[in-house]
This record gives sequence, C-alpha cells and structure tokens, in this order.
Amino acid sequence: MELKRRVNLRIILLALCVIVLFSSLTVRLWWIQTVEATGIMEIAQKQWDLEKTLKPKRGAILDRNGEILAYEGKAYDVSARLKPRDDRDQDVVKDPYYTAQALAPILNAPVNELLRILTKPNQVVELGRYGKKISENQKVGIENLQYPQLPSGEKVKTNQLPGIIITETTRRYYPNNSFAAHVLGYLDFFEEEAKMGIELQFDKELRGEKGEMHVVTDKVGYQLPDGEREYKPAKDGMNIYLTIDKTIQDYVEQALDKAEQEYKPKGATVVVADPQTGEILAMGNRPQFNPNTYFTGITNFTNHAVTTMFEPGSTFKIITLAAAIEEGKFDPNAYYQSGTYKKFKPPIRDHNQGAGWGTISFLEGVQRSSNVVFVIMGYDYLGPELLKKYFENFGIGKPTGIELPYEKKGILNNLLKPASQRDIAVTTFGQGVAVTAIQQVAAVGAIANGGELLKPHIVKEMRDPVTGAVVKRSQREVVHRVVSEATAQKTRDVLETVITGEHGTGKSYKIDGYQVAGKTGTAQKYDDHGRIMEGQHYIVSFIGFAPKDNPRLLVYVVVDDPTTNEDYRTWGTKFVAPIFKSVMERSLQYLQQKPDAVGAEKNAQTVTEQAIAKAEQVREVSMPKLVGMSTTAAKLRAEQDNITVNIMGTGTKIVNQYPAPYEKVVPGSTVTLVTDRIEGSKMPDFKGKSLREVMEFASLMQLKITSYGAGFVTQQNIPPGTALKGGEQLQITLQPSSGPLSPALQPGQGVVPGTATDPGGAQPDANSPDGQSGAANAAGGQPPPGSSQTTVPGNGTPQGDSGNTTVPGVPQTGTTGSGNPASTTGTSGTPGTYPPVYPPGAVQSGTGIAPGTQAVPTGGYSGYQGYQGYPGQPAGAGQMPVGTGQSLPQGQATWQYPYPNNTVPGTQQIPAGPPAAPAGSTTAQP
Repeated sequence: MELKRRVNLRIILLALCVIVLFSSLTVRLWWIQTVEATGIMEIAQKQWDLEKTLKPKRGAILDRNGEILAYEGKAYDVSARLKPRDDRDQDVVKDPYYTAQALAPILNAPVNELLRILTKPNQVVELGRYGKKISENQKVGIENLQYPQLPSGEKVKTNQLPGIIITETTRRYYPNNSFAAHVLGYLDFFEEEAKMGIELQFDKELRGEKGEMHVVTDKVGYQLPDGEREYKPAKDGMNIYLTIDKTIQDYVEQALDKAEQEYKPKGATVVVADPQTGEILAMGNRPQFNPNTYFTGITNFTNHAVTTMFEPGSTFKIITLAAAIEEGKFDPNAYYQSGTYKKFKPPIRDHNQGAGWGTISFLEGVQRSSNVVFVIMGYDYLGPELLKKYFENFGIGKPTGIELPYEKKGILNNLLKPASQRDIAVTTFGQGVAVTAIQQVAAVGAIANGGELLKPHIVKEMRDPVTGAVVKRSQREVVHRVVSEATAQKTRDVLETVITGEHGTGKSYKIDGYQVAGKTGTAQKYDDHGRIMEGQHYIVSFIGFAPKDNPRLLVYVVVDDPTTNEDYRTWGTKFVAPIFKSVMERSLQYLQQKPDAVGAEKNAQTVTEQAIAKAEQVREVSMPKLVGMSTTAAKLRAEQDNITVNIMGTGTKIVNQYPAPYEKVVPGSTVTLVTDRIEGSKMPDFKGKSLREVMEFASLMQLKITSYGAGFVTQQNIPPGTALKGGEQLQITLQPSSGPLSPALQPGQGVVPGTATDPGGAQPDANSPDGQSGAANAAGGQPPPGSSQTTVPGNGTPQGDSGNTTVPGVPQTGTTGSGNPASTTGTSGTPGTYPPVYPPGAVQSGTGIAPGTQAVPTGGYSGYQGYQGYPGQPAGAGQMPVGTGQSLPQGQATWQYPYPNNTVPGTQQIPAGPPAAPAGSTTAQP
C-alpha cells in the first residue's frame, strides 16, 4: 500500500513538473510572440537585412587643359591589435617598443607617441593621424617590414611585425603639392571636411550624393535569391575645370619662389587674367602651404588675392585717369604746377616730398605719378559725386563674385562718409580706400578690354564624371560698361607712356618686343590702430597688360613689406619688376603671342599681301611645353599650333619631349612625346635619317647607340617595328648621301670656286669674265650645285665654292675634292646641303653669320672642294691642302672671308692652303 502511494505521489509530481514545464513553455512562447515580438523581429530584421551606405567618389579639380590638380585616390588606414581574439590568435603586437621604432620612420611619427598608443589596454587601437590615410609607398614599406625579402629573393612567410592591420580607404591627393594651394584649398583627412578655396566653395558639387543598398541575406551574410529590396547607386561628384592654366600658374609659382627666397616679404600676390574674358589664368600667394600635409601647420590661411584688403596706392590712379578722359577733363598738353596742392591742411604733396618737377604737362604728371595732377583731375574737375560714381561703376566697394570663398568687398568710407574734403581728394590717387587684388584686376581689365567691367571667373566648367558631358559652363559675363571704347583706348595709350616715356616711372617693366601698358604703385601701411607705420613699411605693386592695343594678358603683382635695406623708392624696380616681366613675357611666349611691331613699322605697309601670306606659311612658332600633361591634353595642345604628335610609349602622362619646350619650329613639324611607360614603343625606320635624329630618339628612349661611318643611316640592327623596352643597344651604319668619293678624283686636282660648269660638254668662252664658262655667264647665274667645272685662264674668281652656289648668309655643307697647291682648276663636286635661308646678320643655333658669308655649322664639316682665293689675289690663293676632306674640329676659329679679321662665335675656319700658283696658270679638266 505504501509502495502504491509512493508511486502515485511520484506520478503526481512528475505530472505537475510536466504541467509546470509546458506551462512555462507556453507562457514563454506567449511572451515571445506578444511582449518581445517587436524586439525579436527587429533583431531578425537586422540579421536578414543588410543596409549599407555607398560612398561617392569626390570629383577631381583640373586646370583648363585637363591637368589634374586634385583627385581622390587610394589610401590606407593603419591600426594595431593589442589583445588576441581567442587563444589561437597570434596576430597581436608582441613587442610595442620594437613596433613603434619600426613604424616611426615610415609614418613620420615620434616613437614615444606610437609607443603611448601601442601600450593602451584596448583590444584594437588606431595609430592616430600618423596611421590615417597613408600612401601606397608607406603601405609597401610596412608590408616589407612584415614580410622582408631574403637574400635569395624570396619573402619571409611569417609576419615579422604582427598585430599591424592595414585597411584600404581613400583620401584627397594634390599631385603638385603647394601649387595654387590657396585656390584649391584642402580636404581635412580626419573630418572629411572641406577647407578653403575651390574645395570649400564647391564642396556640395564635388562631394556628390551618397547611395544606399538594402538586401536580404542569410545568417552568414550571403544575399538570398531575389533578396534585393532597394538599391540606390552613389552619384560621384562633379569634375571641376578651372580657368587656371597650369603652365602660367607654374610661371607665377616660380617667380614667387624666387622672390620669397631673395627678400622674404611678409606677403606677395600675383594674379594673371585674360582681360577679354575675365578668366583668371593664374593666382598665387606667399606664404603658401602644402595641402597634402596641412596638418603639419599652415602659417597663412588667407588667399590675399580675394580676402586681403589694402590701400592700392598709385595703381588706383588708372580709374581716376579713365574717368577724367571719359568726362573730357584730361588734356595731356595742359600744364599745372607740380609739387604741392595747398587747398587743404596739411597740403597734398607729390611723392618726392612735395618738391615736384616745376610746371609740367598733365601727361608728364601721369608719367611721373604726380599726386597733385590726379587731385586736380579727380577732385577739382570731376568732383566728389562723379568720382564716387566712377569708383562704384568700376566695382570698388562691392565683391566681384568670383567663385572663391571669403571675398571682401573693399572700403570706400572716405567717399561715403568723409571726415573732410581732403579725405575725398586723397582717394583720387589711391589713399583712403581699400581694395582687393581681384577688384583691381577686374577694374583695370575694363580698360584693357575696351571699357566693359567683366565678372572674373576662376571656374571654367563642371563635367559629369561618367560621361564627361559639360553640366555647367562659365560664360563671358559683362557687369556693365564703365567707359567708352575710345576712352579705354586713350587710357591705354597714356598708360603705355608710363613705360616708354622719358619721365615714366615704369621703365623697368618694359618687355622687348611687346607694348606694355600699366601703372606702378606704392602705398603706406597702417598698424592695428590705424596709424601709419614708422620706418620703411610699404606695399609696392604694378598692374599692367600686353599687348597694349589688343591685350592678351593682364598681370597684377603685389609685394608686401620685403625684408631689405634698400630705399623703398627702388622696391618696384628691384622686387616687383622681375616678377612681372618673368610672368608676362614667358606667358605671352607660351600663348604664342607674336611680338608687336614697333616705331613707324607698326603702321607702315612694308610688304605685299602675297609676301605676308608667304611669311605666314613659314612663320616660326615656339614649341609648347607638353611635359607633365596627360597624353590627350598634350595632343590637343600641339594641334592648336598645327604640330604633329608622335607618341612613344603606352603611358598616360608625358615625361619628355623633342623638340624641347620653347624651341622654334615651323607649323607642321613633328614633336616626339615620351610617356611615363615606354615599354611597347616601336622602333622606327631610320634609313635616310641623320646621326643627330637617331641620337635624339636614343636619348628619349634611353637606348645605347653605336654608329659606324658618317652621313645618313643605311642600316640598323633593330628592325623597324620592334617593340622596345628601353635600354637596348642600337647599332647603325651611316654613309654619305652621295656615296663614296669618285675614284676619278686624284691628288693634284683642284677646284676654282665660282667657275661655271657644263656637264653636257659646253665649251668655255675665253671672253667670259673671272674664268666662268660662257653658258653660265650669259645666264647671269652661279653654277648649279654638284656640277663639274671647266676653267679658262683668269685672274682670280668671285667668292664661292665649287659645286656650291653661294647665297649670302646661307649655311652650306658639301664634300671635298683633292686639293692641288699649284692648280686653279677643279673637278666635279657633290651637291651641297642648303638649310633654310637666313638674312644677312641672322643667327642660327647660336652661330653669328656675317653679311655675305657662309656659316660652317659647329660640330664638324665635311669639307669643301678646293677653294680658290679672295678676289684680287693671285689665282689659287687660299686653297685647301692636298687631300683635305676630313671633318674639321669643332669650334675651330671662324670663317675668314670677306672679313678676315671678324670672329663669328661657334663657326669654323677653312685652313689656308700652300703658296699660290702664278696668276693665270691653268689646266683643263674634262
């Protein structure tokens, strides 16, 4: 009974347990399905659904020709695992001190800083800014530490620097470093935030739009079939093309670098603009910074060209002058008393301490930059209201609207709220007003382009990064007309005399070959309390344009307080002029701007239309600088000058070129461009080419060359069309174009230069002067190149070479015959080579050519056929020695006839021959 009771009790307990268990399960299921259902569903949703934000690629910034100035490229982040994930994980930092020492030189980081990071208690740590967005070279350096190379060439398979993790990302690159830094600005690596310049101004357009991806996955993350719910691709940022020309910007950077090194100014700005369109072609500032390494410190965040306001000084007088001309208040021939304007107290003085230059004309006053003449024109003649009207019309006191951040509008308080009439008067010559450099450029640009104030642009267009289609393009934008074309022309004429006039202050800004117009400026500096600074503290400047009548470029140079002991009145000549001239002249040459006609020649019609057309056909142009450009941009640039392009290599960037930049070539010439990847270039066919052409190719392609013989290529060991890798050994065989010397030429046979020949057997005419054959003399011409000669007795011959028709000033080459000390007859010659004709006195490759003479090219000469003497000397005088025919040494003396005592650098002398034969001694040579 007891046993049965126990069994029943156990059954009841078991049943109760089962009931409780199932009740608990039921309650739990109810709880999960009701109370926790929402939370669980969210967790499941997160596991099933993969949501990912797709980051767009930031747009590139390029110059007007497609040269990349900023782009987003591959980068890497470095972190360190300090604690293992499990017992089997060995990829952790085991020796923090060794790791810090190894990484420090690669990451440019202090060892102590890395050691501090590597000894933190965290499981994984980032290496701060030192390990953020490192370059490909830095990444390779770390990998070489992890898996170093053995002497055998194999890499170690065990990680020698465990715990270091490299993750791929992207970063902003500025391939030209500090080049146009204030224009471009920079992107903060850590905050992904744009700072300054174009990066900030067009951050939205450059940044693009983020994308989204939403898919359904299994528990390990694989996408399920038909699991895509939503996909919105990222939209990459726009590519922005600036109006900046990389080449002209480079000229500006070089000029500013030199100025900064020599006299360390507190600041300097150069702006180059096209006054016809308002496009800014270059803009540079000092001090500058490298946007790639902005985190090392920036001393100057200010783009002085658009943000810094300063008192312009005398460059501002251009506006007063234009206003006076427009209103008919400027008479260049009227006179005034210079020195001091005494209507105010204190009086207004000229810049020579009020001494002036006596009674001078208004034109001379402008040339001398007299303050008094501008007060008379602006304050007395125009008056405050007209003065204010013109200043505002020229854009002073309001921003220009250029596509750069933080532009200031300038200050016109002396006109708007003058404390006295003197305050108004001093604005006429640039005191009491504050402007930015870009305002000055826009205002003076109106004078240069014919009277229209244009909105300056530094962005040319925005393009779609995928299709390349132009989304937005800047156009020439006229704000309004400020003066008439006639006034603008008169103003330019007057400003030219500032450079060319006897009393002009801008003589040092003259550029040979171009008519420059402009104005100098010197302005006092003020301290923080608005008081004039004591000592020599000035801002010196010059704004000018060229060519004067149809300006292609406008250049504004501002130098702030250079470090020097020189008198401030010389600063413009010594500091500003070299910058202006370097930038202006090189830029005009780069743009293929023809030099201006000067003097009376500019208006005189000295040639016929036919001659002009012919000259245009053979005009020389400067080879543009194509090195550094992309292959596509280089082709387009060369085509602008009708230059054929020969690309060597399969790269995308030009690293070398021939002819070199700025060499003179004729349209239709070929330029050979070497890319950054020369493998795959084809060997050309050199047959018929000169040794120089082969050597030029070998130099570009880094080939080793061995040559045999002289003349032109007849054989080459590498067949044409062979793919090259660079460094190959090229062997060539050369022979003269006319072949070997004829066996008929025997020693003892000479040549009488200037005698006529008749290969057909024409008989000599004893009545012909100077020993010429009758047929040639009757024709009134010189013997044709390469013809044999028959001579008759004569008392000397006119200047000339046998077988080479002498053209005054024409370099000639030819081969030589055997000389005969006692003979005045010659044998058959070979055709001479005639380079392009140069007028008497021209210079060819550094070789001066005396009028009427022949220049022997430097570097050896294949010789002449036996040379007769000078006119009036015994026949045979001055012949070459017997057997002469070898190349002459380079740089040997000079050509001596008809100027025996003249020295023409870089040419060669034909050695004098043995004693002459008696006059009239002749022999006949068939």
